[in-house]
Amino acid sequence: MIDWIQEHAAASWLGLAVVLALVELASLDLVLLMVAVGALAAAIVAATGGPVWLAFAVLAVVSLLLLFAVRPSIVAKLHGGPTLTTGHATLVGRDGVVVEPVDRRGGRIQLAGELWSARAADDTMYDTGAEVLVTRIDGATAVVTSKEI
Repeated sequence: MIDWIQEHAAASWLGLAVVLALVELASLDLVLLMVAVGALAAAIVAATGGPVWLAFAVLAVVSLLLLFAVRPSIVAKLHGGPTLTTGHATLVGRDGVVVEPVDRRGGRIQLAGELWSARAADDTMYDTGAEVLVTRIDGATAVVTSKEI
């Protein structure tokens, strides 16, 4: 077995790279993937006739370089994901229709098919039927302003 590995060094490194990449599929931590790429680099060294010590050195240097230089940015992108607006925050920026007159003290609007208590963001009074824009949600109250056309 050891004789075969020595005679087929490039294939051995390539096999190691494939095994590491397959095991990476189970862990999804991207550590073994970086070592697998290092093993591919070592396979290239072995295929070009480089000595074994050089293949191991290339494996170590490429793997460490990828682990500390490339992996952190990839992990940050994978785990970052898009910001997802949920809950009442999704109502900000939507239009509503005044059901009961709205002023600074209160009122009611129809917003996203529901009745909401509302108050004006400024000193403006909005009459029934007026279209307003939700600028923020304050507890269970929609703070509204005039809808600019």
